[in-house]
Amino acid sequence: MDRSSPVPLYFQLSQQLEAAIEKGRLAPGSLLGNEIDLAGRLGLSRPTVRQAIQSLVDKGLLVRRRGVGTQVVHSQVKRPLELSSLYDDLEAAGQRPATRVLHNAVEPASAEVAAALGIAEGADVHRVERLRLAHDEPMAYLCNHLPVGLLAPETARLEATGLYRLMRAAGTTLHSARQTVGARAAAPQEAELLAEPEGAPLLTMARTTFDDTGRAVEFGSHIYRASRYSFEFQLLVRP
Repeated sequence: MDRSSPVPLYFQLSQQLEAAIEKGRLAPGSLLGNEIDLAGRLGLSRPTVRQAIQSLVDKGLLVRRRGVGTQVVHSQVKRPLELSSLYDDLEAAGQRPATRVLHNAVEPASAEVAAALGIAEGADVHRVERLRLAHDEPMAYLCNHLPVGLLAPETARLEATGLYRLMRAAGTTLHSARQTVGARAAAPQEAELLAEPEGAPLLTMARTTFDDTGRAVEFGSHIYRASRYSFEFQLLVRP
C-alpha cells in the first residue's frame, strides 16, 4: 500500500485483490481471511478492508457465504471489441473454454441470414449453434451461419477449438467485420441454457465477418451472460 498516494487505501487494496483474481493468483473458490486477520496482516483498519471487500462483492468477484466466509468467484470475462474468437479470448484469459454443440446442419437461409451473407433467401447455409463454457460454467450461446463450401464444420472439431481457428485452417483470411452490440432480458429457454434467472440481463451481438476479398464468410448472432461478461471499448479523441 502506498500511504503517500492520494488514492484511498481501500481502493488500492481492492485493485490489488482484483488483479490477483484476474491473473489467477486467487483462484475461484479461494477463501479470504476474515476482515480482522486481513487488517492485521496488511496493517490497515478493519473499515478499510471491509470497504475494499465490499467493492469486489458489488462487482461480483467475491461473495460472502454464511458459515464459510468471503470466497472468490470466477472473474468476469472482459472482451475487447475486435475481430477475435470468444474461444481464443477465454483461452488467453486462462478461463479454460469448452464447447457444447447444440445444432450443426445445412438448412435454408432466412431473409436475415441471406441479407447478411449476400446470398439468395432459401440458399443452403451451415447453421451451427453452440454453448460456450468457461470453467464448466455457461458463458454464451452462439449461433453462426456459414456459406456452404467454405468449411465442413464437424461437430467434434467445433467442440475442440474455436470456429475462427477452423476457418483460418481451411484457408479463409478473416479481414474485417460489421458488428452490433445490444442488450435484452433473458427468455425462459435462454435463461435455462445460460443458468440465469428468467428476465436476467443478457448482452447481444450480431456480427458479419468478411474475408480479404470483401466476401461475407460468417454471420453470427450471440447472447452472453451480463453477470459474467462485458465488452471493452477503446475510444480515441478525433484530431
